[in-house]
Amino acid sequence: MSDRDSGIKIRGLQKAGQKVRPPSLYRVLLHNDDYTTMEFVVEVLRHVFRKSLEEATMIMLNVHHNGVGECGVFTYEIAETKVEMVHSCARERGFPLKCTMEKE
Repeated sequence: MSDRDSGIKIRGLQKAGQKVRPPSLYRVLLHNDDYTTMEFVVEVLRHVFRKSLEEATMIMLNVHHNGVGECGVFTYEIAETKVEMVHSCARERGFPLKCTMEKE
């Protein structure tokens, strides 16, 4: 059966010679503060970012020693959602944990 027979019109999504670019990626970062516990940061990394205990501990120590640590690299919408999830979890537990995203 051809497209014409099915009654469905299919339009070209791409013009001839036009290149499709992959989506921009964004780094999600956690920032150190004097109030959020190391245990909570590890918990957030494990649950929001699906890190193993070892990976979460390494990132948490990086945040603690360097002031900031990368949690992952995602498309804009996913990065934005992860940042909001971190802030929501932190608010629920009474921590001022800051999470940001920046274009890679």
